[in-house]
Order: sequence, then C-alpha cells, then structure tokens
Amino acid sequence: MGTIENLRKLFVHNAWANREVLRAIRTCGSGCGDALELLAHIVAAERVWYDRVAQVPQSTPVWPKASIDEIEKAMNESAKLWQQLLAGKTNGNLEDSVEYRNTKGEQYSSRFEDIAQHVALHAAHHRGQIALRMRAAGATPAYVDYIHAVRQGHLD
Repeated sequence: MGTIENLRKLFVHNAWANREVLRAIRTCGSGCGDALELLAHIVAAERVWYDRVAQVPQSTPVWPKASIDEIEKAMNESAKLWQQLLAGKTNGNLEDSVEYRNTKGEQYSSRFEDIAQHVALHAAHHRGQIALRMRAAGATPAYVDYIHAVRQGHLD
C-alpha cells in the first residue's frame, strides 16, 4: 500500500514531466508527427479520470483535437485539479472505492489509489511514445525521468 505523500509527489512529477514534454514539442514544431496528439491524450485522460473520481460527467473526449495552447491550458487545469484532490486525501481513504463507467459504458469499481497510480503510469507510457517519435524526427525529447526531477529539486 502506498502513501498519500507518495501519490502527491508522483503527481508533482507528472505535471512537471508534462510541461517539459510540451516545451520540447514546441521546439520541435509540426515535424514530430503525432507527438502533440499523444500529449493531448495524456492530458485528456487525466481529466477523464479526475471526472470519474469527482463523480461528474466526462468533460472531454479521450482523444481530443486541440491546439498546443489549448493543451497547455488543459494541462495546467488538470494538474491543479489533481493536486487539490490529493490535498483532500489521507492514507486512510486511499482504498476508497470509486464507481465509474469507462468510455465504452462498462461499469467498474476501483480503489482511488489504483486509479491515481494508473493516471501517472498511463502518462509515463505515452511520454515514452512521444520521446520515440521525437527521436525518429531528429529532435531531442524532454528528459523527464523521476530521478532527474528529484535532482533538480522539483519534488522537495
């Protein structure tokens, strides 16, 4: 079982890593294939999961069509929402169940901690895909390793 402090740090890293990737994509421009679409998906999925945990209607499609500025705005909003949500959690309620429907309409129940871990791991997976696409385009991807964020003091 994890701790709320671990999840908070994980989401600080996630927000930092997303900003770093956005900065790298801005540098690369349109020459990086579908990197921007993948980043839009990361941010949208974070919001979809937030909506499920908050028990509100889904506010965005999972694969949105968005400009880089729209993605940045949504990214900042998502990071803020998750930090606020995590600020209200304690170790005692990490195992609380969340009832939700997936995008296919199927009903599920998952522990809050598992959902939060999924959100961060899902983003890391797609950031890896973005790095591959950027390298294939001859661009330099963002260096978003967790330990790098620690070394730079982003997770203090």
